[in-house]
Amino acid sequence: MTGIDAEKDALLRLIAEEDGGVLVTLKRDGRPQLSNVNHFYYPEERIIRVSITEGRAKTRNLRRDPRASYHVTSKDRWAWTVADGTAELSPVAVDPHDATVEELITLYRDVQGEHPDWDGYRSAMVRDRRIVLRLHVEHVYGQPRG
Repeated sequence: MTGIDAEKDALLRLIAEEDGGVLVTLKRDGRPQLSNVNHFYYPEERIIRVSITEGRAKTRNLRRDPRASYHVTSKDRWAWTVADGTAELSPVAVDPHDATVEELITLYRDVQGEHPDWDGYRSAMVRDRRIVLRLHVEHVYGQPRG
């Protein structure tokens, strides 16, 4: 393994260890739009998944321009990673048992564990018009843990 590979692995490990970060999308005028979100990183796919809502600025931005960045810091703020990639959006949840809701359940379990009321959760995902953002990580940079 080269030093570059080890550094990339350390940067990606930080994304896997933390469950929150800042999603950066591009506004129509090219300026960044930032949103604090929770995530889960799937290293075998190099995908960061985030539950987002249809109709929000970040969603509109990603539909127009799928380029996005995701910023994560360590608890002490000394280590940080930025992952650049291309976003893929699931369909909007329209039925409590559709594929989007099933993916949202998997994401919830990976981030939070078991939910006390899965039927209520399923209904809320449809009511909120939730979707899954899949950010395909193409490039990482940052400051790995010392």
